[in-house]
This record gives sequence, structure tokens and C-alpha cells, in this order.
Amino acid sequence: MSFYINNNNPNRPGPIVGSPLNGLCEKALIETKKVFDACLIQNTETGIVLTIDNQNPPNPTLPLTFVSAEASLTNPATISDVVITRLNDRPNFANVTGVVTIPLIVTYRDANGVLGTATSSITYPVSSILYVPQPSLHPTSIEVTAQFRSQIGTFTSENSFTVTGCIQIILKVVATVLLLIPSYGYPEIPPCQAGEANVCPGIFDTPIFPTPIDTIGNN
Repeated sequence: MSFYINNNNPNRPGPIVGSPLNGLCEKALIETKKVFDACLIQNTETGIVLTIDNQNPPNPTLPLTFVSAEASLTNPATISDVVITRLNDRPNFANVTGVVTIPLIVTYRDANGVLGTATSSITYPVSSILYVPQPSLHPTSIEVTAQFRSQIGTFTSENSFTVTGCIQIILKVVATVLLLIPSYGYPEIPPCQAGEANVCPGIFDTPIFPTPIDTIGNN
């Protein structure tokens, strides 16, 4: 089983049934990344020039026929040249600008019909007014999550395509903080569905999680 397969134990993640106060047992202090503000940018851009590299297989036969371009799953988008300009009449808000770089995987067919891929990237300037907390010992930073997708493009030179694509960027103001949250304690982790019980009896007696403070006492 798992948390969600054949598991009716109430001490598991999932939707709350009944009163949310049932089982609430502590105020837990966790270190986590808090998002103070965020916004979504969506746009369709034309005339984007994608310079390709790392062709696989190498040395494709020209000309190439564009198939698609999508954001890389292994190389996330980044933001650089960030400038935070606070607003005089709203000191907790600022105009946040920067340049987002989105790594891409480009798919094409060569003149022999062989399917190939290559790497590329696009840069996209962003600007938005966001809530930015005042400076503290836990500094804020600007992060992005981005997607790009294109199925319209033409081969324009030996190493480039000109494409039309859809861009989606989530701009976030974040900081790593210590956060006090209500907690239901530790979950009971069930055995995997394909696993065998008691494979090594007596070997794995160490608790999965540290002892909660309410069982330690005051000593």
C-alpha cells in the first residue's frame, strides 16, 4: 500500500474529513521557503531566434525541419540582472525587474527524415510590482518558474530556427524562514505494496522520526 492506496489510517496526508481540529497536537517549527508574493506572466512571442547546439545525433543533414521546442525538464529557468526599486509611496512594495533565461530542448527532422534534438535557450525581460519585505537577517530573493512551448518554426540557418511560442513565467518573492505551523504530528508510513513485511526482523528498530516533545517530559 501507500499513503493513498488501501490505507484508511487517519494519520496520513490527504483531505480533511470532519473537524480540522481533530488530531491537531502541536505547533511545529519548520525551516522552509516562504513565498511572500507571486505573479503570472503569459505571452505569445513571434520571431524568436533559437540558436541550437549539442545536436543529437550529431551532424544532421541540412536543411532541418522544425518540430517543436519546449522548456528543458533538467535545467530549470533562472533570473539574472535583478533590480528591486522600492516605491516611495508604498515602502513594502517594489518594482522588480530582471531577465529570465529558459533552457530549451529543440526537436527537428533532418533532410533524411531522421528525428534529432538540440539544446537552446531564450531570454525574456520581466517587470512587475510585488510585495517585497523590508531587509532582515533572512534575506528575500527573486525566483522564477517558467515554461515555453512552440510547434511553429522555420529553419533559417545552419544552427538556428525562427519560431513562434507561448511563454509562461511565475515570478516569486521568497525567503527561507523559520515558520510556526499547526501540526498533526508524524504520519504513519505504510509498507510499499510490493514489499515484504518482516524481511529483517529486529534489524530496523530505530524510529523513523525523532521523539515528539510531548513524550519527552520536562526533565
